[in-house]
Amino acid sequence: MTTASSAVPRARSPRAGRSWVVVRWRLLPWWLRITVVYTLSRVLTTALMSGFARIQTANSFTVQHPSYLSFASIWDGAWYRVIAASGYPSTLPIDAAGHVTENAWAFMPAYPFTVRALMTVTGASFEFVAVGVSLLAGWGAALVFRRLMGRFLDPARATFATVLFCVAPVSVMFQVAYAEAMGLLLLLVALLLLVQRRYWAMLPVVLLLGITRPTGLAFALLMSLFVVVGVLRPAWLRMPERLTVRTAVAPAIVAVVSGLVGLAWPAIAWAATGVPRAYTDTELAWRSSYIGWGELVPFTPWVQGFGWWFHQPAGTILLVVVLAGFVAVVFQPAARRIGLELRLWGVAYLVYLLAVFFPQSSTWRILLPIAPLLGVVALPRSRVYRVAMVVLAVVLQWTWLYFCWWVDGYDWTPP
Repeated sequence: MTTASSAVPRARSPRAGRSWVVVRWRLLPWWLRITVVYTLSRVLTTALMSGFARIQTANSFTVQHPSYLSFASIWDGAWYRVIAASGYPSTLPIDAAGHVTENAWAFMPAYPFTVRALMTVTGASFEFVAVGVSLLAGWGAALVFRRLMGRFLDPARATFATVLFCVAPVSVMFQVAYAEAMGLLLLLVALLLLVQRRYWAMLPVVLLLGITRPTGLAFALLMSLFVVVGVLRPAWLRMPERLTVRTAVAPAIVAVVSGLVGLAWPAIAWAATGVPRAYTDTELAWRSSYIGWGELVPFTPWVQGFGWWFHQPAGTILLVVVLAGFVAVVFQPAARRIGLELRLWGVAYLVYLLAVFFPQSSTWRILLPIAPLLGVVALPRSRVYRVAMVVLAVVLQWTWLYFCWWVDGYDWTPP
């Protein structure tokens, strides 16, 4: 006979409930888990941005208390709107002193032309389409990032790296009218194809990447380093396989094509405006408010920038410390876990930035392409560490929105 006490079902303990959730979560397909993570992270960022929109005063971009889509389309989004509506100017704007001022030639065409095409097909507004393209590209980037991390890390670490990718301080770029999400998706696809040694499949991706974001020369440097290291195969870099003359041909061609596409946009700007330095002079206009007008001398902008921000000699000392820290992270023994290709990309992209980029408030956004190095950050298994990293990322996301995105009166810190 069954007693009364035994007939009463036992309540599930909290630990058993958590275990059930964990089991169900792990049974989901990897792409669905990443989709859930990406969606939740975008909901969080939307809440943060909406909070700032509610206190946003009228400015040159928006009215007071703008809608989310309007707030997400300010800063460079205004330039992409101009390009989507009317293309690029055939005559460069010149100030009273004869200097080229800020204009649309600083921005690559793939993203705004994609937005324009979808606007034509759907009849939707620029804000809706531009933010939608970024959201979808960011989702694709998260999925490809997980695939890329999965080539080197166990599933748990690869997934945590993707969580960090989705909540990173500048992950706001995945839902604003900027080309970063589209460019990052193409970059991650190109890196995954490199890891898979599918060189010929890389060519169309590299071509599109080079007209989405100015990364063509950096990717050409990556492929050049990959070929040199593959042929010489120094033991301390642990190249997986040696490249022969025959097997080095395909990656060398990718390097050449990427280099050519990296030079193509300045050549197009020259042809369209008749000014040989149309693109570089346009880029220099953005740094003139910091250090005045001058020539583009490779590998001097960071010394100038750190000197402007921190004065000398403190600026140069801090720059050396930052670069030494980056090298230590990339070449530490633990970093070997993410593969030589991703570490070489980090080096190539940093060298490119050191050569041409002036460090200012948009630096944090410009560093987004080194996201594969998050695989190193994701290596510790401590639960406390992982929770702390996610919380820190969210706090820094709010901080970035406060100092860079939100327009507070006269704002000289564009994102």
